[in-house]
Amino acid sequence: MQEVSPEHGHLEWETPLYRTALAQYEQALQHADVEEFVAERLRYPERSLVVSVPVKLDSGKWTVFPGYRVQHSTVLGPTKGGVRYDAEVTLGECAALAMWMTWKCALLRLPYGGAKGGVRCNPREMSLDELRKMTRRFTSELLPIIGPQKDIPAPDMATNEQTMAWMMDTYSMEIGHAVPEIVTGKPISLGGSLFRHEATGAGVVMVIERACERLGWKLAEQRCVVQGFGNVGAMGADVVAVSDLSGGVYDKGGLDVQALLRFAEQHGSLADWNEGDRLTNEELLELPCDVLVLAAREDQIHADNAARLQARLIAEGANGPTSLEADAILAERGILVLPDVLTNAGGVTVSYFEWVQDLGRLFWDRREIRAKLADQLGDAFERVWTMSERKGLSLRSAALVAGIREVAGALESRGIYP
Repeated sequence: MQEVSPEHGHLEWETPLYRTALAQYEQALQHADVEEFVAERLRYPERSLVVSVPVKLDSGKWTVFPGYRVQHSTVLGPTKGGVRYDAEVTLGECAALAMWMTWKCALLRLPYGGAKGGVRCNPREMSLDELRKMTRRFTSELLPIIGPQKDIPAPDMATNEQTMAWMMDTYSMEIGHAVPEIVTGKPISLGGSLFRHEATGAGVVMVIERACERLGWKLAEQRCVVQGFGNVGAMGADVVAVSDLSGGVYDKGGLDVQALLRFAEQHGSLADWNEGDRLTNEELLELPCDVLVLAAREDQIHADNAARLQARLIAEGANGPTSLEADAILAERGILVLPDVLTNAGGVTVSYFEWVQDLGRLFWDRREIRAKLADQLGDAFERVWTMSERKGLSLRSAALVAGIREVAGALESRGIYP
């Protein structure tokens, strides 16, 4: 059970992760120069929905899963954010991730606010049919608050193209006609976008490349460690270690990334990979390297391990992987952090491209999408890096200030209704 204080300001979504997101916001506010009513409004999500999702399991037993959807801001447009299936999904986690998504969309100048949702379950213990039934019922519970001009879900942890296809079909059957623009990250055959699957990983690499250029490094010469194995691993550098849910694999001479990708796709994980040294995810984080990519989940670098990291540059491919205490330790040690709201924005940017293509029923090729993504991320990177140098801020604070100012400008113009 989540403890809730009845005191003013202590609301149901106030969990450690939400407090981290809020503390980052407060730190950035000192440099954002926004009106007080704007600052106060953006401290809280606009809407939080808790639903119960009844599912008849293959065993014949009925169970009810808790489901969540949090919409942080609609100032710039409809909300956008992933749906995750995980045993640790909470309202507070969704609220934190929704807030970060607001700043991310604003930083990339996308006409969206942030949202996040999910169902608390263990998807690895569920059959495909159980997941289908849960997804369709969850979607039906969200019908009052989602829509192409309201809130557009996307894949996240343990959800994928198939999940989005089920969500799109459920919504379309309720509406009475096909509505491909209700979700992004869906199959190409249903109006999905080319390059969407690899967009987050490609975006991480693009941001790392920009940072290396600014630092005078050659990416191909850097030794990289990747926590959260996937498309980020294919980054054109010397990857010496990777990990997934089964643990990590390390070879100081370098790994065959393409072979690892094929193996993981065929076997579901790297559990049976028998080359190189096996190590835990925790050990992997502390390996000596030039670039450490955090592409797993939140709260991976914290006060207990930040002092032992041996990377020169950290790239946040996941949302919220670094705690406030760790941020301070890394800054003191001179370790540069490429923040999540910039580094992993490739996914939502190409999701935006997919939504636009669905609305217009006009589709672009892979080359065009990649070029548009590179331009959008490049522009955001340059604005963040310049602000960081000019104001003496960390890259995280600079990115948050830039995002907050975009939302604040719109809210100051619109005002608060009524």
